[in-house]
Amino acid sequence: MPYVTVLGKGKFEVETGKKLVLALEENGIHILHRCGGKAKCTTCRVEISSGEYLEVTEIEKEAFAKKDIDYQLIDDCLRLSCQIRVISDITVRPIMTVDNSGLDAGPRPND
Repeated sequence: MPYVTVLGKGKFEVETGKKLVLALEENGIHILHRCGGKAKCTTCRVEISSGEYLEVTEIEKEAFAKKDIDYQLIDDCLRLSCQIRVISDITVRPIMTVDNSGLDAGPRPND
């Protein structure tokens, strides 16, 4: 099974194919997901510093564009954790969390 490393927080093992947003939440990282994992709000975004992951999806590109976020400015490493399935070891830094925003997480995303 792959490992998710969260910068400044630690490392944990998750089952292959699990949504990154759920892996983070289930391991004590209180990431925001205000739209419930529907790629609408961009609050679950993470910066990926290493690991294998799939290309940015059109859904993500549209969500970033609606929020005027240019993901290409940071080397295509900005992703929505609700759209990533963990397929191998990955290292991330959550951008928005309950702790640093003061907001409620939002509805739990579907598996």
